[in-house]
Amino acid sequence: MLVLVVLLIPRLAITCKASLVQCKAHYPHPPLHKYHQPGDLIIGGIASQTFIISNSATFSEEPQPTRFEALAGVTKNYQHILALAFAVREINENPQLLPNVTLGFHINENYFNTQWTYYDTMEMLSTPDRFIPNYKCDVRNNLLAVIVGLDSQTYLHVATVLDIYKIPQLIYGSAPEMNDKTPGLPFYQMAPSKDLQYVGICSLLLHFRWVWIGALTMDNEIGERFVERVLPLFTQSGICFAFIERAGRINFVSDMEEMLQIGAKIYDKIFNSQANVLVCHGESFSMTSLRWLPYLSELFNLTDKVQGKVWIITTQMDLTSMVYQRTWNVDMFHGAVSFSLHSSDPPGFHQFVDDTNPSSMKGDGFILDFWQQAFGCIFPDTDVGNADENMCTGREKLESLHRSVFEMSMTGHSYSIYNAVHAVAHALCVMSSSQLRHRTVGNGGELKLQNQQLWQSHPFLRSVSFNNSAGDKVSFDHNGNLIVGLDINNWIIYPNQSFHRVKIGMMDPQIPPDQALTISEEKITWHSCFNQMQPFSLCSDHCYPGYSKKMKEGEPFCCYDFIPCPEGKISDQEDMNDCFKCTDNYYPNEAQDFCIPRNISFLSYEEPLGISLAFSALSLSVITGLVLQTFMKHHNTPIVKANNQNLTYTLLISLLLCFLSALLFIGQPEKWTCLLRQTAFGIVFSVAVSCVLAKTIMVVLAFMTTKPGSRMRKWVGTRLATSIVLSCSLIQAGICITWLATTPPFPDTDYHSVTEEIILQCNEGSITMFYSALSYMGFLSIVSFTIAFLARKLPDSFNEAKLITFSMLVFCSVWLSFVPTYLSTKGKHMVAVEIFSILASSAGLLGCIFFPKLYIIVFRPELNKREQLVRRNQ
Repeated sequence: MLVLVVLLIPRLAITCKASLVQCKAHYPHPPLHKYHQPGDLIIGGIASQTFIISNSATFSEEPQPTRFEALAGVTKNYQHILALAFAVREINENPQLLPNVTLGFHINENYFNTQWTYYDTMEMLSTPDRFIPNYKCDVRNNLLAVIVGLDSQTYLHVATVLDIYKIPQLIYGSAPEMNDKTPGLPFYQMAPSKDLQYVGICSLLLHFRWVWIGALTMDNEIGERFVERVLPLFTQSGICFAFIERAGRINFVSDMEEMLQIGAKIYDKIFNSQANVLVCHGESFSMTSLRWLPYLSELFNLTDKVQGKVWIITTQMDLTSMVYQRTWNVDMFHGAVSFSLHSSDPPGFHQFVDDTNPSSMKGDGFILDFWQQAFGCIFPDTDVGNADENMCTGREKLESLHRSVFEMSMTGHSYSIYNAVHAVAHALCVMSSSQLRHRTVGNGGELKLQNQQLWQSHPFLRSVSFNNSAGDKVSFDHNGNLIVGLDINNWIIYPNQSFHRVKIGMMDPQIPPDQALTISEEKITWHSCFNQMQPFSLCSDHCYPGYSKKMKEGEPFCCYDFIPCPEGKISDQEDMNDCFKCTDNYYPNEAQDFCIPRNISFLSYEEPLGISLAFSALSLSVITGLVLQTFMKHHNTPIVKANNQNLTYTLLISLLLCFLSALLFIGQPEKWTCLLRQTAFGIVFSVAVSCVLAKTIMVVLAFMTTKPGSRMRKWVGTRLATSIVLSCSLIQAGICITWLATTPPFPDTDYHSVTEEIILQCNEGSITMFYSALSYMGFLSIVSFTIAFLARKLPDSFNEAKLITFSMLVFCSVWLSFVPTYLSTKGKHMVAVEIFSILASSAGLLGCIFFPKLYIIVFRPELNKREQLVRRNQ
């Protein structure tokens, strides 16, 4: 791991003295083993000294002691050094940014060793050539900021020391997790927060509906923190883990066999799993370990399990290779999707890299070793290798290298280093013109910054905002995180094992998380195993609309069976946990996968049933009116007189109103029709039945008065009939008035009786009052029927008892059948049943009581004479 330290250096030549190396000699170099991983930025081996590199620097003629271990390095990370050098050169060549000031930098190596990390950090705070912690007498080499490398664990050791001095620290890799971090400590993250990346991965999985995934992370604290963060986030979003594997790191040769066995188990778990998507989280060196996986299949006879997977790679990882891995097969990563720090190519960087060679980079202690490892050659004056091996000319072109070895375009981490250097420079530029700075002018008018001014640079660095040469805005948020998004790339592996990154989307931190992800599916190339079809990654097949998921006992929630929706419910999307009811205005279709608008239903005048009933009601009303007119016209005839004219007229009028009251039941229910329809019908019908009852009683009394000495003669008269009609009708009127006063009927909407319809109806308000009014009419009709039945054999030619018996028999039959029929029907048919009962019962009374008499009056007038009546009575 390298720590990049940006220094503010006056325009003086800087000499790299041997004393630096001699100081380090007091601390023995940590033992290195054959399989020990080198640092991320060390190219061509591991440097055992501190390099001081500057555009204005010259080096003493004294040989610079270096020691490189013959290790295979990650050559790709040499671009980080070039990005740093390029940024410093840009700044130093810009006279308007920092006039009379030259930036320089150190690059320190820690060897993944805590002891060396602390030593290098303390050395930065010491006077050059003299390692005396917390003592600095040099006024020229002033430490201004530290750019910390890729692996976050290194930062924790560095911050332990640098936080004491409030030295600005810029992290170009992932930020460390610090539970005890005091707010306001001076570090700045050149990458978005991890939360943005985790939300981005979750959004990507949901976008492609990948809900059954595997996870591969490191077997350390960083890996555990990753699992702790993403597990609840993914679970809440409906994503399950088929497995979570933790891979260790090879540190010693003795660990090799054990790690290979662990790797074989991981390989077996990955490629035996039904999950086609694998989220891979690690540090910068993790990809070199993953490249062993294809060879484990051969080593452990697992070749038959190889299949395509979609690898989702986090920002810290990139397709890199050790020197010995450059020809290894990486087909399994074809179609991988990686999140990376946003990057652009600053103008001139490509040319700067293209011009890089061992002769142009004087003072670069890394380039020779990098060159040898990148091109697989050796320089004649080195002690490494055999003289017969391929010799380096120094004219080799970096452009010819595979991207896994070296990239010409600036990568995300290199771009973060580039922006970090410029952020420090712009902060210094603002600070130099501020009234708050402390400055002293020495010999020659050169600007010198004292150590006590380090803490003063934080307000300027925190508020820095500028556009870099690539046109991107650089600024920090209130947490000290660079306001920048993440690029989403698709890896395309070619047959010659070179690869290409295609940008397919991004995560924008400045818009809501649910809209932050943008993806271009048409640009994605999937693994060849998927035949360029979007892969599925499911534990169970999709649960299609019309079905709901049924969890399997003991299985994750992504593993389920599916069952049809129960009656009355639907599911209109895939993978729904439960079915739901349609809103009141809709009902389920037959497949139960969408809702159909309901029809508004009521008995209207525009449909055949309503027209038929209305026509029948009007026709019967007209007939009743004609009968009434006929009886009134022949009111002086014996047959009319013999049947109590007043009762006859009252009965006919009430029957006429009964027929007309049926029209109140037809049409869309309104407030006034709901109030009138049942109450008006109940009162009018009660009057009609009361008239029939009065007629029956009057017939019986009339017969009884014919007996000699009968005392019943005084009861025969209109007063008794009127009293019967009024008393019986008033009781019904009282019931209806009470009904209207307490719980009156009102227009209502029934959504439940008929599935396909919304029924507009009159709610009776009180079912008790409704059936009370109906029962009272039934009581009157039964009493009338009973009396008429008992008097049916009275000897009188015009005795109405028989006619009343038949009419009440019809009446009672209709209403007795009405009750079960009414209760078993719904909607407009229920209204039609009641209308039919009204018309049928009224027509029964009209027909049975009046038509025989009407026949005599109209067609047999010769029988409508007193002589005929007397003769027939005899």
